[in-house]
Amino acid sequence: MDGPLDARTRWLKVRTDGFTRRGARWSAAWLVFLTLSGLAIWALPFNAYSEHSVLVHTAVGIVLFIPFVIEMVRHVAAYWTFPFTATKFTGYAAALMALVACVSGFVLTGQAAFGRRIDYSWRMLHVVSTFALAAFLAPHLVTVWLHARRGVDDAGGRVRLAAVGFLRLCAAATAALMAGAALLALLVPRIEFRNEFPADYEQDPYGSGPFAPSLAKTASGGAFDDRTLSGSEGCGTSGCHEEILAEWQPSAHRYAAMDVGFQAIQGAMAAQNGPVSTRYCAGCHDPISLFSGTKNIGIPPEELSGLVGTHEGISCLSCHAIEQTDVKGNANYVMHQPGRYAWETRDGALARWLSDFTLRAYPDHHVATLSRRMFKTPEFCAACHKQFIDQEVNKVGWVQLQNQYDNWRNSRWNHAGHADQTLECRECHMPLVDSRDPAAGDAADWNRTADDGKHRSHRFLGANQFMPLLHKLPGADEHCALTEKWLKGEYEIPEIADRWRPGEAVPLRIEVPEEVAAGATVPLRVHILNNKVGHDFPTGPLDIIQAWVEVAVTDAAGRELFRSGAVDERNFIEPGTFMFKAEPIDRYGNLIDRHNLWEMVGVRFKRSLFPGAAEVAQYEIACAGSAPAADAHGTAPQDMAVALPADAAGELTVTALLHYRKFDQYLLNFAFGADKGITAPITTMARAETRVRVVAPRSGPADGE
Repeated sequence: MDGPLDARTRWLKVRTDGFTRRGARWSAAWLVFLTLSGLAIWALPFNAYSEHSVLVHTAVGIVLFIPFVIEMVRHVAAYWTFPFTATKFTGYAAALMALVACVSGFVLTGQAAFGRRIDYSWRMLHVVSTFALAAFLAPHLVTVWLHARRGVDDAGGRVRLAAVGFLRLCAAATAALMAGAALLALLVPRIEFRNEFPADYEQDPYGSGPFAPSLAKTASGGAFDDRTLSGSEGCGTSGCHEEILAEWQPSAHRYAAMDVGFQAIQGAMAAQNGPVSTRYCAGCHDPISLFSGTKNIGIPPEELSGLVGTHEGISCLSCHAIEQTDVKGNANYVMHQPGRYAWETRDGALARWLSDFTLRAYPDHHVATLSRRMFKTPEFCAACHKQFIDQEVNKVGWVQLQNQYDNWRNSRWNHAGHADQTLECRECHMPLVDSRDPAAGDAADWNRTADDGKHRSHRFLGANQFMPLLHKLPGADEHCALTEKWLKGEYEIPEIADRWRPGEAVPLRIEVPEEVAAGATVPLRVHILNNKVGHDFPTGPLDIIQAWVEVAVTDAAGRELFRSGAVDERNFIEPGTFMFKAEPIDRYGNLIDRHNLWEMVGVRFKRSLFPGAAEVAQYEIACAGSAPAADAHGTAPQDMAVALPADAAGELTVTALLHYRKFDQYLLNFAFGADKGITAPITTMARAETRVRVVAPRSGPADGE
């Protein structure tokens, strides 16, 4: 009888020690807290408590991990020689799952602290092992408790008392740690935004909402604190999206409000019609200022854009917080106020680090609210890339302005329901680039995968090769060089190479006879084709933008016989040039020449090329060396030809160039002053050249004449 009695005594001693040892009690409390808090983080909706639970969960896990491992080794060693029972199995299984959860937790902690993002495979392993830990730990503890309750002798009573103390400490310690997360949430709540208009804000001057005449709306219907949509810099300095931030920095979205041309025009509009009228522009150019109430009565022109709005323009959140759009245009979208993380809007290095760590460790809310399938559609872009003037602005009636969306929708690039044949806005203007960004990969695209290692560029390359350099924006030189390549059609986009036409974006072709007699007239035609622009060329505000054809004819000696389309010393394009442009007018027929679109009622001239369309410039002059006749607006006649001097001989060189610049010189002089000498760079988008043989004139009529 001594053997069994000694074994029982030893079993009771091990069991009692396991319940009474301080390390065992704290290790169990640690394990229970991490299990419950982990499940709470996984299951609870985004709120300050679950946010801070991430920090407490991580800190407790790190601090007590080594003592827990030591205690687990002692615990396993103590029971190693005992029979293999169901209780022992659940204990060992729980220990194994705890080890897996700890290892995966440390990996996730390292990724959140020092990486760009957490790996979702490790996260899934952490979650599954936590569930498994709970599944094994619960019956293990319940079985141990039941065994303790069945003890009837003094030894059994001691085990029972030890077990009660053990469970009480576990419950108390777990509750205390949970309370610590709640206390932290109370002490460091998310900053409450001041969503209030200024006291004197004119909320409904046009009878159609607080932001009219812009069609932009907030989900609440009221104001947004200017911090709501700001803070784009943090998206890159967090260590997550620095590649995307660097692309955005010199982009047209970023300088939409700081653009000095926009500022000058906005100031003129405010001076003429009052600051409230500038809300018309702000939905697309300056949403931070619009929603915070800066476009208000009594605000001087230089303060219409708040400091935050001016320097961020279309910020990261200005796009990513939109929850609904309408293809009507004029900023017809609904903006929601994204819930920010508790540390996200606080100052200081520690706050910045805690914010970045929490966001990476607990990204679900960030991803769910700021990344949507809607962003990938042309209809999303249409909210701003479609514009009109209505009666409340021009006092006359509706007039269509720029409309890239409908251009595209009705073009050869759109094949509804056939993604493999369609080219959408983002496929051209946001081409894929190699990426280490957390946003890399996209299984939702028909031709992409979740692990393709690429993201869509946020440069939004288009046609402004001027403002980034003028404002000395970060990365301006590289950005403008890429814009030049884009305009020339030299920017390669491999993923759409089978759908995007190769070569120049808008190529030229010269049509002339192979030979001509000296002294005769040379018919000269230049064909211009919109080869691979997804909308009209040029597009945008055509009263500002200029594209034109320059033609030169020289003889074998290098003598210039004819030129059209030259730029003079004041940077103005010579009259008579074949131009792509628009000439809007006001109700009195006066030219809109300061981008004063609030007075526009129509156009008296417009030339642009629909996708796939062609235009022909034909040249004719009365005698050699004279300029072509032109109307008062610089519009070239449709039929022109080059008359050669009688002494022309050898071979003629005919050169045609297609030039582009973003800003008309007159508007720049208005915005900056003619004395500043500021001019927009000119990009030569296409070039064509051919030769014409000059032969001696025939001395008499040919046979049969």
